[in-house]
Amino acid sequence: MPSAWRRYLRPQDSVWLLLFSALAAFSPERDPIVLVLLGALGVVQVLEPRLGALASVLLKLGLCYPLIGETGGISSSFYLILLLPVITAATNFGLLLTAVFTVLACGEYLSFLLFLKKDEYIPPDQVFELVLRVLFLPVVGYLTHQLAEANRIETRKAQAAAEQLAAANQSLKEAEAEVRRSDRLAALGQLTAGLAHELRNPLATMKTSAEMLARTVDRENAVAKEMASYIATEVDRTNSLITRFLDFARPQHLRVATGELAAMIDRAVERFDREKSGAAATVSVYKNYSPDIPSLAFDAELMERVVSNLLLNAAQASPPDSVVTVKTRLLDSNVEIAVIDRGSGIDPKNLESIFNPFFTTKSDGVGLGLAVVSKIVDEHGGQITVESTPGEGTVFRVYLPLDRR
Repeated sequence: MPSAWRRYLRPQDSVWLLLFSALAAFSPERDPIVLVLLGALGVVQVLEPRLGALASVLLKLGLCYPLIGETGGISSSFYLILLLPVITAATNFGLLLTAVFTVLACGEYLSFLLFLKKDEYIPPDQVFELVLRVLFLPVVGYLTHQLAEANRIETRKAQAAAEQLAAANQSLKEAEAEVRRSDRLAALGQLTAGLAHELRNPLATMKTSAEMLARTVDRENAVAKEMASYIATEVDRTNSLITRFLDFARPQHLRVATGELAAMIDRAVERFDREKSGAAATVSVYKNYSPDIPSLAFDAELMERVVSNLLLNAAQASPPDSVVTVKTRLLDSNVEIAVIDRGSGIDPKNLESIFNPFFTTKSDGVGLGLAVVSKIVDEHGGQITVESTPGEGTVFRVYLPLDRR
């Protein structure tokens, strides 16, 4: 079949067209009305997917009545044409509507008994034939409905299995990505620890040498003293950077104790107030705690570090004199800590990378702050997520489990 016709005719439609053509060709009734009714039934059957099941059943019942009436009424061989609306109802509707349309079809056929003349009657030997014709319709309707229902159940099962498979596949991909990320972090941590150990010894020598140089050079040699001061300052800065590397690389040994989340966040806010500087110094914090959060088991020092780091990042991304909100909320099995700012936001292309070590968009950043935060939250059995809209702000959400078992 040409591709242009496939939009209008299905392969099974050719079977229906062949059936109604054969009925018209071999029908003993050559009445034009009968031929027109057969053609109309064929058209309705072909157009059924576009007409809809309800309209198709009603049209078929309406066309079957004059067709049976024109071909002998109660004795018509075309009584089998009533199977078309019954089967359509059984394959598209529930048992109740199938029964309703089956009763209508039976009533439609039996109504021709009312048109028998006074001298016409059903011979006793034909009563069984009449009963058989009437019973044939509900039996076919019920069996068709059962078959269609079984097919629908299998389809739903297959669809549910496909959805479960898709969800499992997505979970597997996420797990594989997490394993790869963990492997990279582990390798990077080992490399960082080894490199930091190798660098600290020469840095200590450099600082000692710079301090001795500053004490031994003549006071008149201002340039040498200034260079020695630069060396000592840069060595201290490098040592600080190495310490941060080691904080990320070494395993966190949690000191878990049951405590109040609000008290820990209050200490984190105080820590943030002490450490903020520059443009962030004018940013204030608004606290919105949920009163129904129970005591939790967590490492207070590390979680305080998490919250203060998130607050500092939020303040650095916010305009001067703005407000950063820290909010808590009780969920079904978690407690949520949200840090909300109305700053510049994060570029969508960077959202997947911000928790990776050494990724930063700041000119003076190292890219370890959020990586350490993510690591601490992970070791608490929690999760951290981020939502951001450029130009509108960012929300970091930390989820801690109520039960760490």
